Amino acid sequence: MFKLALRTLRLRKGGFLATFVAVFFGALVVSACGGLMETGIRSETPVQRLAAAPIVVGGQQTLRLPEEDPATLDPEDKHKFENATLPERVRLNAGLADRLRAVPGVTDVVGEVTFPAQIGSASALGHAWNSAVLTPYALKGDAPKPGEVVVDAGRGLAVGDTVPVAAHGRVGQYRVSGLAEAPQAMRDSAVFFAASDAEKLSGHPGRFDTIGVFGGDVAAVTAAVGDAGVVATGVDRGAFEFPETGKSGENLIVLAAVSGGLSALVMVFVVAGTLTLSTQQRQRELALLRAVGTTPRQLRRMVLGEALVVGLLAVGAAVVLGPVLGRWLFGELADHHVVPDVLRFEQGWLPAVVAAGASLLAVFGASFVAGRRASRVRPTEALAEAAVERRWLTPIRLITAILCFAGGTALGIVTVAVMTGPVAASTAGPAVMLWAFGLAAISPGVTKLMAMLLRWPVEALTGVNGRVALRNTRVGAVRAAGAVTPIMLAVGIATANIYLQTTQEAVSNQAFTEDLQADAVVAGPSGLDPSVLGRVRATPGVASASEYVTSTVFVEKPFDSGQNDDGRPALGVSELTGNAVEVPSTLGHRVGDTLSLRLGDGTPVDVRVTAVVSQRPGFEKLVLPAGLLAPHTTAGLAPQLLVRAAPGVDPATLASRLREATAGLPVFVGDRGTLIAAHAKGNEVGAWVNYLLVGMIIAYTVIAVVNTLVTATARRRREFGVQRLSGFTRGQVLRMAGVEGGLIATIAVLLGTLVAAGAIVPFCLVVTGSPLPSGPVTIYLAVLAIAVVLSLVAILVPAWAATRGRAVDATSIGE
Repeated sequence: MFKLALRTLRLRKGGFLATFVAVFFGALVVSACGGLMETGIRSETPVQRLAAAPIVVGGQQTLRLPEEDPATLDPEDKHKFENATLPERVRLNAGLADRLRAVPGVTDVVGEVTFPAQIGSASALGHAWNSAVLTPYALKGDAPKPGEVVVDAGRGLAVGDTVPVAAHGRVGQYRVSGLAEAPQAMRDSAVFFAASDAEKLSGHPGRFDTIGVFGGDVAAVTAAVGDAGVVATGVDRGAFEFPETGKSGENLIVLAAVSGGLSALVMVFVVAGTLTLSTQQRQRELALLRAVGTTPRQLRRMVLGEALVVGLLAVGAAVVLGPVLGRWLFGELADHHVVPDVLRFEQGWLPAVVAAGASLLAVFGASFVAGRRASRVRPTEALAEAAVERRWLTPIRLITAILCFAGGTALGIVTVAVMTGPVAASTAGPAVMLWAFGLAAISPGVTKLMAMLLRWPVEALTGVNGRVALRNTRVGAVRAAGAVTPIMLAVGIATANIYLQTTQEAVSNQAFTEDLQADAVVAGPSGLDPSVLGRVRATPGVASASEYVTSTVFVEKPFDSGQNDDGRPALGVSELTGNAVEVPSTLGHRVGDTLSLRLGDGTPVDVRVTAVVSQRPGFEKLVLPAGLLAPHTTAGLAPQLLVRAAPGVDPATLASRLREATAGLPVFVGDRGTLIAAHAKGNEVGAWVNYLLVGMIIAYTVIAVVNTLVTATARRRREFGVQRLSGFTRGQVLRMAGVEGGLIATIAVLLGTLVAAGAIVPFCLVVTGSPLPSGPVTIYLAVLAIAVVLSLVAILVPAWAATRGRAVDATSIGE
């Protein structure tokens, strides 16, 4: 039977090409997403600034959090704890360097500090010159003394020039004492200061970002460090140089897992539909084989062999090209600042194995079902049954549909009853797939039912062509469902995910705008010197001004059951002082309670609740004094001031006066619109990721739609020939095919809209109180138009080709 399978592959290239395309693109997407996941897991970052130091010590960027109330846990029960990534850089005490110098075999220990700086209008990172040996840089000129700097070669500066340098909220004039040249390309430009200047400008005196160790044994260095830090060698050193790669790697894992899993599930339905359609179109051939004595087992082996041969070829091509697509996707994510551009894309053999396994499993399952269905006819009934569609509602389909509908309903109830704010998307999103898969499982029956419901409007608009198209759709419900299902998936996934995203953006922007009382903003790229606040408050026309700091904190005591490993968003303002905190009412605390927190850099602090405020659900924040929060951020300073105008002062006048008051300082003055636009820009990054990954999946379903419709229509040449011999003109046949395409598109759009509504309505009821999403209706109209045009083109083009030539010739060819 395997030899027979190979022969049929040569004779039926069109049907097997359709299977090849479906499996290839499914495996390609899964393989690419696997590469993104592997990249996130590895989070490998080539070392740049720290390349010369064989051993690097950095701060512990993770925090151990209990998943349950510690009062109920055994201290040794590690399974009840999770590691959270601290969002701010954790620095090391400078005294650790002295301890490391005493380790036997250590020849040199160099502490390194990094802080943002600007040379003129160009951005750079500031360091102490003695840390240049960690790269190492080659110096042309002299090492900097206090008041001097060494700058990158190639900036157009010469030794002896005087340049303005802004750092830690201040601007100073520095003499260029030398030019430094790195041995390799560096992501960030560097400016080196004397050690005393660098310590002041870093904002963290007595602290190092990292410590480079030369010589010595790794185990001895690790023992000397103890709990004071983390020791890294080799490629792991890059995580200390670019700590943002840690959290970005976690996010990349989640993105790849969601998109890859979604692609795999879609592939199962697309491959199953394609193989089922291909097998159904061969009923006459399979019936003849049964009639001449082929056993059911042999027939199943033949169908399985054909599918596996095609599947192996498709998977082989996909796993070769998977890294190409994965690298392209990673490049797009890096270009849009979703992941750091220093993160290195890595794709080994494991994603290829997973993609191949998932794809071949889908092929095996689909071909097993198709072969089993084809082989169940008794030999005496084979020829009679060949032209008639079998029953489609099997126990497996029914059970799958019931489970999916039950799951979708349960997620909808959870979304409405339990979830609050944007987090509701975590349950609303998966509901889309459950509703879609439930409808896909019973798609032939639903297609037939929808065709009956649309009978009157279709017949009224299209006449006899519509009646024939309706009959074809009802009689060939399994064939039509093969086209309806992928379009329904594309419409449902696209509509739900896009409108969930636009609604999230609208709600986030609305919450930010409602809370925003400022009329202007004063921002500093390297942070704002505390003296700027007093200068701004003294400006005529200013009613109030406050520092504005954002970070993340972790509540340790009392136990916060609603806190995950992302912690709690925190906001720092100047109106609060000391160790006060304002908490949202949803946390259940009262005025006078004491909270034990870990700030963004892991520093423990106890704060007292001074106010309990009502905040928009899903956007709750802890409000802390800016003076408490800012020193424990990576920058160490407030990045901006929010300013409110006095009565009668218009925003333009206020901005003009603020520019005069801050003249000569490294700051930027903007209006209220600047703040809103900056916030919206931050949301666009998440939206772009969603659109990219969903678009990739939708592109795959579009290919599947064309694949299915072209294959199904091209195989109807004999049917079209019979219609023409019975009195239909070629134009009438094409119009009938067009009506079928429009009917398929209409059914798919209606079902896809129902699927999307199963996720959108519960989510919108939670976040906006309305069942309708936020976003332009043109999005839905565009999805609808694409579905209709796709269906019509994919049916009419092969129908036009199938009706070329004489009708009598068509009836003598094929089935």
